Amino acid sequence: MQEIKDTRRAQVRIGYDGRVVKIFKGFQAKERFDNELLVLRYLAKQNCPFVPQVLEADPERLLLVTTNCGQRVQNLRPEKVRQLFAELEQYGVRHEDRADRNITYRQTDGRFCVIDFEYATLLNVPGHRSPQPMGEEHAPSPSHASPST
Repeated sequence: MQEIKDTRRAQVRIGYDGRVVKIFKGFQAKERFDNELLVLRYLAKQNCPFVPQVLEADPERLLLVTTNCGQRVQNLRPEKVRQLFAELEQYGVRHEDRADRNITYRQTDGRFCVIDFEYATLLNVPGHRSPQPMGEEHAPSPSHASPST
């Protein structure tokens, strides 16, 4: 497997078969896993053609296996980034991390795709709330915890 990313939030690898394996870790790992799985399954029901498809999900290990949506792109024009995320909203999902690092290019059909839905919001599902996009470095430290009474 080729390692693509290993951060405090996730480890992402691409298998020799092309599948993307993401293991969630760190702050709100379970919530982020659950949210990404929920959003990707929702988008599959909406027949959204430019997002990964879930192949396997293991809630015990916080492991998500998806199809590969191509290579990350560099230096996209800001208007193209806005256009892609606006197109996603037509499918009922707001991506809450609208950075070009979450856009890939799939050569097989010449399509830009959107990835990384752990903080996405479902617009058409009443009461859906995504985890707040704050990393471990922003989590309250024990020294800031409320004193016990």
